[in-house]
Amino acid sequence: MTHPSPDADQQVFNQHRNLLFSVAYRVLGTAADAEDTVQDAWIKWSAADRSQVADPKAYLTRIVSNLALARLRSTRHKRETYVGPWLPEPILTIGDTAETVADAESVSMAMLVVLETLSPLERAVFVLKEVFDFSHAEIAEAVERSEAAVRQAAHRAREHVRARRPRFTADRARQREVTDRFFAAATGGDVNALMELLSPDVTLWTDGGGKVRQALLPVVGASTVANWFAAIGTVTYQGIEPADMKAELVEINGGPGVVFSGPDRVIATVTFDFDPDGRITTIHNVANPDKLQAVANGAAHDFGTQ
Repeated sequence: MTHPSPDADQQVFNQHRNLLFSVAYRVLGTAADAEDTVQDAWIKWSAADRSQVADPKAYLTRIVSNLALARLRSTRHKRETYVGPWLPEPILTIGDTAETVADAESVSMAMLVVLETLSPLERAVFVLKEVFDFSHAEIAEAVERSEAAVRQAAHRAREHVRARRPRFTADRARQREVTDRFFAAATGGDVNALMELLSPDVTLWTDGGGKVRQALLPVVGASTVANWFAAIGTVTYQGIEPADMKAELVEINGGPGVVFSGPDRVIATVTFDFDPDGRITTIHNVANPDKLQAVANGAAHDFGTQ
């Protein structure tokens, strides 16, 4: 019997690497953990008897789902004892994230925050079923549960997400336009222009992880949030003078966002959630330096589900 060469094995793995990262990131919410999980999947793939593998894509997805689920369970405690709000680790994404708005929505900060409230099993099942369209039987095999248990978890997760994640949002052109205006108003310190873009009960969530000074509770209300952002251009932040602060419009997690940088490092990312009229309802601001590595590296991900 001829076995595929190590190069061929590597090629097969690389062919599915983007998909594996896409699954792991949605299950885990952090790029660093997702990369580690993909690496662990490669080790398992290398050690497996691949002559017995009829469908490498399904096999690899099963490995990575299982590894991600185990890792999520083991990191759960760290997230529960985190200082201030725990937000997902932002990543740069490639224009109009894959083909569909649904793909973009499934990696949005807002969706990942909702997924954080599911149990690890519910989260893995939801990602595989709703995002990647796996059958209950395939998921049961991937997460090593009975099909009945998977159906139950899928139902609970779907209801939970539906209740917490209203499925309306402004169209992408409108989101981009509002983000452009927000960017100009924040960098220009224009409180009134900011106020016009914010929903009256807008909520700002900031994640400094205890490493940098951020609000430990959500900041609520258009006026408070507008003043918070208008101050960016006038105060020294994390030792960086306003004149040395750079802001850039980029695509983060499938939607328009802003990256703030100093001369030698990324300082924060800001992403938005919109109502149907295009007003900003939620802002997620990640400033924990441990969570900015993926953005600092500059690699943009394609989050297609194929």
